[in-house]
Amino acid sequence: MTNQGVTPFFPNVPIVETKEISENLYIDLDEKGNLVSMTIEHAKEKAGMSEVSFLQMEKASI
Repeated sequence: MTNQGVTPFFPNVPIVETKEISENLYIDLDEKGNLVSMTIEHAKEKAGMSEVSFLQMEKASI
């Protein structure tokens, strides 16, 4: 956690770029532009949540 924020991490892939989506939301992307992680600053205060959880989905093969 940073600054009372939440950073859920997704696949263990090198981060190539970080984009600021808003003042309190940042996303990290891999070399193909896929989401690797997301930081939600001040999540507890902004959303009124004490916990955040996520579900990681398996990649579908085509």
